[in-house]
Amino acid sequence: MGSCSLADVSVGPFKLVTCLLLLTQFAWGVDTSSITYDAAPGPGHGKHVVLLAGDEEYRSEESLPMLAKILSQRQGFKCTVLFSLDDDGTIDPNRVESLSNPATLDSADALVILLRFRHWNDATMRRFNVAVERGVPIIALRTSTHAFSGFAAGSPWESWNYNNQGGWGKKVLGETWISHWGHHKFEATRGEPDPTAHDNPVLRGVRGVFGNTDVYEAYPPADAQVLLRGLVLKGMNSNDPPAEYLKARATDKQEQPVNKPPMPVAWTRELKNESGQTNRVFCTTMGAATDLENEGLRRLLVNAVFWGLHLEVPEQADVKLVDAYAPSMYGFNGFQHGVKPADLAVRHNLTK
Repeated sequence: MGSCSLADVSVGPFKLVTCLLLLTQFAWGVDTSSITYDAAPGPGHGKHVVLLAGDEEYRSEESLPMLAKILSQRQGFKCTVLFSLDDDGTIDPNRVESLSNPATLDSADALVILLRFRHWNDATMRRFNVAVERGVPIIALRTSTHAFSGFAAGSPWESWNYNNQGGWGKKVLGETWISHWGHHKFEATRGEPDPTAHDNPVLRGVRGVFGNTDVYEAYPPADAQVLLRGLVLKGMNSNDPPAEYLKARATDKQEQPVNKPPMPVAWTRELKNESGQTNRVFCTTMGAATDLENEGLRRLLVNAVFWGLHLEVPEQADVKLVDAYAPSMYGFNGFQHGVKPADLAVRHNLTK
């Protein structure tokens, strides 16, 4: 989909309606480089969550629209998803300089991001920075710890490069990229609540967290509240036992048992930024599209949005899928070609 003609009328009513929608958007100048999900009734009414999909490996272009559908249709938030686009308007995560419809950042009440090694143009960077500095909550997944790279020496964003003392990830989220602590694509992750976070509202209703991505090495700062620690498993299944071997930390080369203690995989912090505002920050090193097949992890992310916006976290947030969801396995150059943002509209509400 992405072009329409009279010949499409014979395809069926669904194609016809979609074409009419696209043609109407074109006629009225509506931006089609992103997708907005209008809010159903719910506790998030009046809040605009903007989700930034921009990584080459973990299929954020699949997971964040799915999450936006849940936040909008189940919880009442207006949601807009921005993407990296090719010149023809199709989604291309390898376009690290691209972020579609950045003007949407101006109205964001919260940001949900899964980014990796981006270097947007100056105007887009400034919009993103303004949003952060006005104190919006930031919910960050997986490679967002190393969200930015490639800014030239002398750029106003040079200090954001992940390899510049940890860059934006270290400064804002509390950690940058260090290493794969588990064996990538061979050892999955089971999330277990940190004993100090037993009563934390972000963990309400969160059970059985599992992802088939591996644990990252991570050391959140002292001002962070660790919510989950990630057990490195012996295989890729949720019922596999924890791994048992020694591993050297990349930071100091000292060995420790790989699960004693387990690495943090989710934490929060409240960060006073350079403009004097405070951002509520949630970060998880989990978050591939395949990880988000897990109900517990979806609920953790939805809870983090509520917490970030100073809204009451539901006792058991509804995180049922809105449409069918069959995510692609993570890996470089594994994205689905030819997909445009408009193709990701809410379809059938299959699970309502």
